Amino acid sequence: GLLSILRKLKSAPDQEVRILLLGLDNAGKTTLLKQLASEDISHITPTQGFNIKSVQSQGFKLNVWDIGGQRKIRPYWRNYFENTDVLIYVIDSADRKRFEETGQELAELLDEEKLSGVPVLIFANKQDLLTAAPASEIAEGLNLHTIRDRVWQIQSCSALSGEGVQDGMNWVCKNVNAKKK
Repeated sequence: GLLSILRKLKSAPDQEVRILLLGLDNAGKTTLLKQLASEDISHITPTQGFNIKSVQSQGFKLNVWDIGGQRKIRPYWRNYFENTDVLIYVIDSADRKRFEETGQELAELLDEEKLSGVPVLIFANKQDLLTAAPASEIAEGLNLHTIRDRVWQIQSCSALSGEGVQDGMNWVCKNVNAKKK
């Protein structure tokens, strides 16, 4: 999992990467974070504030900030924008009723000055559910093709099974290195 990603990055010793993990409540951010850290995902409760996981490997430190997505918490997201290297935005692909809301939140994040030019990985989560919209449909609905000021990627995944998570993190590693140079 995460360690193999970090090994690939060891060519940059003592590099710290700050990853901001955002998305609406119940999108699967904490499950994703625990999956990355190879932790138990059988009991996850809504995040009231934030979770931070730092993984140290071969002189490399990956700091992932998972911030709660409830509507009352979202205004505080901006307190975490400073020095973000990569934004990971998680969408519940099966919650079609909230696509408009999640799209608005993402658009606002992309307009933030402190996040300008920051690579964005969008995880189209919960692909293990039959009702999940495919990543291509979500990308179209969110007009991702209009993003011109940064590199971005949409990745189908299931935080529960772990499927697609590694691919997304590989993309993150490639693009954080490009940004850091």
